[in-house]
Amino acid sequence: MASHDMSAGESRRLSDLLRILPGSAVDLSSYDTKAAPGFPGDGKKDAERLRLGMADELSDLQERLFADGRSFPETAKSVLVVLQGMDTSGKGGTISHVFGLMAPAGLELTAFKAPTPEERKHDFLWRITNALPGKGMIGIFDRSHYEDVLIVRVENLVPPDVWGKRYEEINAWEEQVAASGTRIVKCFLHISPEEQKARLAARLADPSKYWKYNPGDVDVRGKWAEYQEAYEVALSTCSTEVAPWYVVPSDRKWYRNWAVATLLHEAMLSIDPSWPPATFDVATEKARVASS
Repeated sequence: MASHDMSAGESRRLSDLLRILPGSAVDLSSYDTKAAPGFPGDGKKDAERLRLGMADELSDLQERLFADGRSFPETAKSVLVVLQGMDTSGKGGTISHVFGLMAPAGLELTAFKAPTPEERKHDFLWRITNALPGKGMIGIFDRSHYEDVLIVRVENLVPPDVWGKRYEEINAWEEQVAASGTRIVKCFLHISPEEQKARLAARLADPSKYWKYNPGDVDVRGKWAEYQEAYEVALSTCSTEVAPWYVVPSDRKWYRNWAVATLLHEAMLSIDPSWPPATFDVATEKARVASS
């Protein structure tokens, strides 16, 4: 597989290294899925140490965000992390290893499945809007509105003139979401077909992982090229200034987990939420507590 040049500029933020610039034409075959751009360590052990080393600051940032949302919901920010990728790319593992570093009370996870009959009565963005994180919260989308220009496109679930309009609709919707105070972090977990084959085989080799195996995944593998093309169009068309896409090489799980944690960390630092000030007289309350 060809190597995409993402190793230059070690002092740059990871979000700068992995971001797809607006208007860029994406060729996924040019990305090395085993690469570790921006990683400052040496392999899995360092990745685990560095990921866990972010836990305290991530937890602090999350608590400040959460507190601000509870105290000043009109102006508080929120974060939305979108995880997309082919089957076995590791969306579930990423959620466990990254968001497990923070308090669950400040997280809102939505795993999108096929639309329900009620959801089909509405525009494709209706159920997505209903799942947006509240003020002060970090929302995680396991799959997302992009399914409506991915599986819908490849499997011919709706006519091309329907899904073809959705790219602009998605961009306009994300712009509104960002303007409302939600920081959007979209991660494409990029794996190779060889790695996917190995992960599917590993599930079949271990009875404790049978529950993870879906025979339909093999059918989807037969359309790998079509899905890659659909992803390339979505990534190229919908990576914007306010909602950029990040291509995360994901054949190495340890890099994937560190990279998504780092992208989230950088997004939280850019928000830099403050502890809300007291809405009472502190000295008076200290005296009351002391005398109680």
